[in-house]
Amino acid sequence: MKLTKKNTRSLLTVVILAMAAGTFFWAVIEKILNMKGIGISLSTGKIGFDIQVLSVYMEVNPGTALGIIGGFFLFKGL
Repeated sequence: MKLTKKNTRSLLTVVILAMAAGTFFWAVIEKILNMKGIGISLSTGKIGFDIQVLSVYMEVNPGTALGIIGGFFLFKGL
């Protein structure tokens, strides 16, 4: 799909969902490796924002970057 003004929001949605999925799957892989006795952690600290009523944090790992790249390819393939 080509990027236009009308589908910019779709691009952002696809990339954010792919980023979240990549982050989640990388965390699952890390947990499985830790259970097998291979202790690696490539995650950084939590990033996000905190308003007194709402706080949103995300732990960035290599799956985040892979998810962003995959989201762009997925959008282009649509």
